[in-house]
Formats: sequence, C-alpha cells, structure tokens
Amino acid sequence: MARRSSTEELQGERMSNLNPSRDDFAALLEASYQDHDVAEGAVVKGVVVAIEKDMAVIDAGLKVEGRVALKEFGGRGREGELKVGDTVEVYVERIENALGEAVLSRDKARREESWVNLEVKFNANEKVEGTIFNQVKGGFTVDLDGAVAFLPRSQVDIRPIRDVTPLMNTPQPFQILKMDKRRGNIVVSRRTVLEESRAEQRSEIVQNLEEGQIVDGVVKNITDYGAFVDLGGIDGLLHVTDMAWRRVNHPTEILQIGQTVKVQIIRINQETHRISLGMKQLEADPWQDIGAKFPVETKVVGRVTNITDYGAFVELEPGIEGLIHVSEMSWTKKNVHPGKILSTTQEVEVVVLEVDPVKRRISLGLKQTLRNPWEVFAENHPVGTVVEGEVKNKTEFGLFVGLDGDVDGMVHLSDLDWNRPGEQVIDDFNKGDVVKAQVLDVDVEKERISLGIKQVGTEAAAEAAGGAAGDLRRGAAVTGEVTAVNDGGIEVKIVDTDYTAFIRRNDLARDRDEQRPERFSVGQKVDARVTQFDKKTRRLGLSIKALQIAEEKEAVAQYGSSDSGASLGDILGAALKGRGDDE
Repeated sequence: MARRSSTEELQGERMSNLNPSRDDFAALLEASYQDHDVAEGAVVKGVVVAIEKDMAVIDAGLKVEGRVALKEFGGRGREGELKVGDTVEVYVERIENALGEAVLSRDKARREESWVNLEVKFNANEKVEGTIFNQVKGGFTVDLDGAVAFLPRSQVDIRPIRDVTPLMNTPQPFQILKMDKRRGNIVVSRRTVLEESRAEQRSEIVQNLEEGQIVDGVVKNITDYGAFVDLGGIDGLLHVTDMAWRRVNHPTEILQIGQTVKVQIIRINQETHRISLGMKQLEADPWQDIGAKFPVETKVVGRVTNITDYGAFVELEPGIEGLIHVSEMSWTKKNVHPGKILSTTQEVEVVVLEVDPVKRRISLGLKQTLRNPWEVFAENHPVGTVVEGEVKNKTEFGLFVGLDGDVDGMVHLSDLDWNRPGEQVIDDFNKGDVVKAQVLDVDVEKERISLGIKQVGTEAAAEAAGGAAGDLRRGAAVTGEVTAVNDGGIEVKIVDTDYTAFIRRNDLARDRDEQRPERFSVGQKVDARVTQFDKKTRRLGLSIKALQIAEEKEAVAQYGSSDSGASLGDILGAALKGRGDDE
C-alpha cells in the first residue's frame, strides 16, 4: 500500500478534530482535486520522499505517490546520484494505476525536455552533443540528453570504419538531419560535423600553399590514373602523366602506399580545394634541345615499350619516346599488326623521320634501316630480264607473282598470251604455280613491278615481224582489229603483225561520253596512235584518243585558226575532204 501524502494526513487530522459530516468530507476531497489539477502526459516537479532499494518514492502533488527506478536518474554512461529531499521533474503517465500508485517516468520527462531543446537547435542548424551507446541494425543509437536518436552507419565517419568501439560512450558533437516528433524519430550525423571541420582545415592549409611550391607528402591511395598524396591534412592528385618524363603504364611502377615523396604544386583550385601535383617537374626536361640530340635521318637504337594497333613506341633515352607508325614498319608487309613485327622490350635500330619539340613527338621508321626492295630489284633485274616466281594471287585484271626481295610483280591480262584473250588464259593458272615472266617495267616510287608472260621467248617472233615492227614507232597511226571487249577497255591485234595491245577506257575517245568499251565489237577495225613501243620487250601502247587529238591539231593548223571564224566542224570537214581528194 502506497504511503499517504502529507496533504491527506493533514486533512485527516482536521476531519478527525472537527468530526465533519459526510458532505463536508466530499467538499474537502473535491477541493483537494481542484488544487492539484494535473493531467496525464504532463511534466511536473516532485520531491523525493524516500529511496527503497532500486526505486525512488516521489511525491508529485497527486493523490498518491509514485515510484521511479533509480537508473532513470542516471544518464547514458554515468551513475545517478539521488537523495531524499531532491526536487526532480517527472512525466505523469497515469495519475493512479490498479495498485493505487501514480505511474511516473524520469526518462520521459527528460525526453520531453530534450525534444524542446533539440527542436530549437535543429531549426537554428546548430550542433548538439550526444553519446553513442548501442549498435542496431543499419547503424547506432545516440543519447541526446534523454532523447534517443538514430545514427546511420554511413554517417559515422567520412570514410568507412571497421571498429567503432573507441567512439562508444564518449560525448561528441552531432548534426541533426531530421526530426519527427509524432513518430519520435531523430536522425543525426557525425560525418557532417567532420566534413565541416575538415573543410575549415583544408581551407586554412590551402591558404598556405602556392603554385610552384615544393612540398613533401605521403602516398595515401593509388588508382589506375594516378596517386593521392597527403600534404598534411589535404590530399593532392599526382597524375600518372606527371610522375616521370618517360611513359608510366601504372603508378605502382614508381610509387607505393605509405611512401614519402617530394612533389611540386602545379595547380590549386581555390573554390574546390583541388590540388594537382607533379614529380617530373623536379627533374630537367629531356625534350630541351631534342633536335640536336636526334637529328632527322639519324639511325638510333631504342627499346620497344608499348605496342598498339597503329604502331609501336620506342624509348630512345629515359623520358624520350618515339612512335614507329605501322606504315613505317615494313616495305612489304602491309596491313599487319605491329605485334607481329615487333615485341615489347625488344631493342631495335630505327631512323629518325621527324622531330616536333612543341608537340613532344618523334616519328621513327623501321623499314628505312633497310634498302627499298623495289630499288634493289630494279638494280638486279633490269627491264627485259626473265624472272621466275610463284603465283600468289589471281584477280580479275591479272596475276600477282612473288619475286626476290619479298616483292610482288603483276602480269596484266593483256600480257598473258599473244593470241587468246586474257580472260580465257588466266584460267590456265592456279595459285601456287611457278611461272616465268619478263620484267616490263619497275616503278620504285609507286612500288609496282609489271611483268609479262607472253613476252618470254618471243625474240624470234619479234625478228619475224621485224618489217612490220618498223612501222610501230611512237606517234605512228596504226590499224588494229578488236579481239576482246571488257569493262576496262578493248584488246586489239595490229593488222599484219603478231603484236597485241590493250587500249584502256580513258584512251578510247577524246569525249568522255564516247569512252565506252561497249561501243566496240570483236572483229571491228579501229585506228589508233602508238604511245609506247619497246621492240625488245614487245610492249606496245595504243590510244584512239591521242590519234583524235593529233588529227584535230593538224586540221586546225592546215585549214583554220582560232580567229578565222570557222567552226571546228567546218575545219574537220575540210580536212576530211582534203584527205579524200589526196587519195
């Protein structure tokens, strides 16, 4: 049974002394209720009247006393010190329960008081002090002087930390992120406080740094593109391209975490506090006077450091690299990946082709260390020489034959046979066949070698046709019979000789509209002008277009002029008439 309050004892004494009636007693009881109008859910002040074991008996001015556990009077991490006579604030949960006691709570009273204070600081965006006292799913619970808040794990520190034991039960500042009194939810952050403090510290450090300054730092983190260096409270980025003058494939080739390095401050962004660092700037620039070190056309020896689809990089000296473009790797191996010609770490001799100090580029050549194979072939195989080689490929316009020096020569359809069309003769050859051919022409600049199979062993035929061949001088007009027609032109046989020639499409007529092979038919006679003739190689070139132009010039010179007023049709008509009269 709960102790009677002092008010009730006083009333009892008065009633016993005065011997009041039942109505008087009811009036006094009602007056007592009116004097102590305390509603449930309110925070009131009470007096500790007794301490029994682990409970404190408190008189809060209600009809009955209440009991509150002593542990509620101690905050998180500190013992409660309470004695009889102390005045405390308590929260009235119920005025009287089934046992005839008032249900009071010190924790809820403190929580109500804390909520009021916390709301003021939350609205003013001020920091609050709290203590982490427990770990829950997804984070931790924090005591904010009675109010319990949630601290998400992501808001504990700037970087993830594995052990939070040193942070437990230690008063420290927090920032309130969200408050919902209806649900009783408070979310706080320790990270925000640290970031603000760090930003202030970074700003102070940046103010003491200058571009160009040389400082010591510790490698804090390494990525594929560089390393972050701690400059004493603020990080700077040392990009991989600023680590050394030479090519660095990965920062771990030079640095390791925890290493102390000397760096130069390249750039400082005062707004974002981002700092760019450099190591190679502390060394002499190897590109100074690069032209004098590596003159153009000089042969040098270097080491292959990297191979790409478009070429290979060669280190000529520490910090100096040049590029061998894929087109400068081999005279004969075209469209081959550089990795099939060179390998990394291989030492090679190269020729300096170009030096650009501004763009820091050196162009190198590998094939230039060897003689041009077309030049060598031309020296060893003059025009008219008979060579032997394997058929490497067949195309619609001829054969490609492999020759000495890893070069190819081409046999055009018109140079396969004297009597049969090339389209028919090419079917007699297969890839891999070994054939003999005569060298007709070597164009070193265009890297082309023209061969002829039909010319092999034709000296006797040339002598037999010697009388007719005498008329095949350059510039002479000849008559030929069309033996074949294709998209590229027509093949003709000179009348009364064994000579054949191929007239290309653009030599079929002066006017572009008339340069159509389909205008001609097999067996048709055509007149043309000899543009090339080599009796030894039996190479003959004809052009209908050249004959038309020559006849036009002759007609203009004989029958008219540019200022005579006569039209070209009149002049040509007169020339044809004159030719008919002469005949």
